[in-house]
Amino acid sequence: MSAVVGSRRETSNNTTSRGTRRNPLGRGGLYVLLVVVGLVAVIPIYWLLSASVTPSGEIFQFQWFPLHWVWDNYPAAWASAPFGRFYVNSIVVTLAGALIQICVAVLSSYAFAYLRFPAKNLVFLIFLGAMMVPGAVVLLPNYLTIANLGWVNTYAGLVIPGVGSVFAMFLLRQHMMTLPGEVSEAAKVDGAGHLRILWSIILPMSRPMVVTVVVIALVEKWNDFIWPLVATSTDSMRTLPVGLLMLKNVEGFTNWGAVMAATVFVVLPPLVVFFFAQRQIIAGLTQGATKG
Repeated sequence: MSAVVGSRRETSNNTTSRGTRRNPLGRGGLYVLLVVVGLVAVIPIYWLLSASVTPSGEIFQFQWFPLHWVWDNYPAAWASAPFGRFYVNSIVVTLAGALIQICVAVLSSYAFAYLRFPAKNLVFLIFLGAMMVPGAVVLLPNYLTIANLGWVNTYAGLVIPGVGSVFAMFLLRQHMMTLPGEVSEAAKVDGAGHLRILWSIILPMSRPMVVTVVVIALVEKWNDFIWPLVATSTDSMRTLPVGLLMLKNVEGFTNWGAVMAATVFVVLPPLVVFFFAQRQIIAGLTQGATKG
């Protein structure tokens, strides 16, 4: 037995060694491509952070390091617009919107994956067809709806129209279809209902994909610009991306240091979330890529 295992290891090592010797240029090219992609992703963030502590007159000189560090850009940006209120609005809209969206996506994906009802495939195709409709098309109908309900300049008007996500439902449904059906069937034999199966079996087995969908929903809600701009008309209900536009209109094209500092206010929370949840995000994306 040990001889067989040793032979297999030797064969595997030989195969790996031959693969490495055969494709040195391919491996080197892959590393170069990864470095280029990494620089493309990192350089804009570095330039943003550098510009936020650079005097406005030196920002467009494109230096790698600021010649003069100006930390006053941050308090100047904070004082130029009610960013405290913008933060509260963005946090409420993002958390409430993402929470409701995930609940709807989980329940609907479970229904499409495990329940039997008439015309299920047709309904699923109609849902998929909704993904092809540009979001700008439904701006006016959604605005007229919340206006008739008296939800303009309210959290309900900001949150409710975006709680349905076909993309999130599709991702979760496709993942649930890959789970072994024997587990849920055994739970049914033991007397578990659908909600018990979903909560105790399906969701724990789908945790990486659920985390991925949660992160996508949080980033989408946090960065949403068009709908908060349309659905609100008062500064007290604006969110951070809209507040950034307000600051740019106030400061004009002169105080770019303050505008860059305000941009850091907007992008910093998603970066922190990604830093702490990157392992789950990568696991979920990898799982989705390998299982389709």
